[in-house]
Amino acid sequence: MRQILHVIEYDFRNFFRYRWFIIALLAMNFADLFISAIVFSQMTRGVVDYFRFFAPGLAVIGLFASAFMIGREVNMEVRREVHHYLLSLPMTRTELAIGRVLAGGLRGMLYMTPLLITNFALLGLPTLPELLVILLALFLLAVGISGVSISIAVSTTSFEKFVTARGVVYYMFFFCSSVFYPMAIIQTLETRGLAPLVRFAEINPLTNGSDLIRSFLLGSPVFSPLMLLDVAIFCAIFSLLATFAYAKILMRR
Repeated sequence: MRQILHVIEYDFRNFFRYRWFIIALLAMNFADLFISAIVFSQMTRGVVDYFRFFAPGLAVIGLFASAFMIGREVNMEVRREVHHYLLSLPMTRTELAIGRVLAGGLRGMLYMTPLLITNFALLGLPTLPELLVILLALFLLAVGISGVSISIAVSTTSFEKFVTARGVVYYMFFFCSSVFYPMAIIQTLETRGLAPLVRFAEINPLTNGSDLIRSFLLGSPVFSPLMLLDVAIFCAIFSLLATFAYAKILMRR
């Protein structure tokens, strides 16, 4: 456990090297909420209070983007062979891999915290059990996203390919989810021959993470344990995949 904590500390130090970039991203996220969401609320008046609907989705967006940053660093280390230094440390490849995956998730949680606090300030406070469920779901989501990012990072041979793959994943997870629009709207696409996209949106962990927060803060949709189960399965699959892939790529090199 001590070795894993050292890896997490290493990644947090790298994370804070980009503190001004992170502050700028947070400012952009808040601008999205207090400008774009308010404008869209006026446009959708009588249909949906978009400001209140989008606030939980914004927290999940911030969590996704920040947890995904770990992949960029891993890809750069592998390309520049910095991993030779990491392999010289007194720890196993598995401990190193687990530390990187957890660090990515914890960094995502740290970045997301101001956005989540803003949700509580604007939408109301959940009960203590509800808060614990929200934090558990977001932590699992962050670790799973970190796993996706690392899996892509060690599977691409150049930074350009990583950026391309990252863009595809971003669009799939962001725009095929209930982050920006309610599932009821997405489900109308099923009649237009886009049933596969609707199915993906329903199991998308960003959908379930956003709707889980909304269920406690807005009362809609109704909370279901399947929301938490979906996020937990996503986390288990991609954290294990990333751990295996990261350890194998280091072994080959």
